[in-house]
Amino acid sequence: MAYVVKQGCTFCGMCEAECPVGAIVLKKDGAQIDQEKCIQCGNCAENCASEAIVEVEDA
Repeated sequence: MAYVVKQGCTFCGMCEAECPVGAIVLKKDGAQIDQEKCIQCGNCAENCASEAIVEVEDA
């Protein structure tokens, strides 16, 4: 399983702030998750105001 950012990111920064390992950065096209750093804790999805972060079977 992995977490990915789908369409709808509003650049609020909550996911970036809540990531305990710094795996998320805000870029010009929205938040991006570094899958190599991600520990699949789910904090980003839980705190995404626009529900743009979802859990998928394989990234």
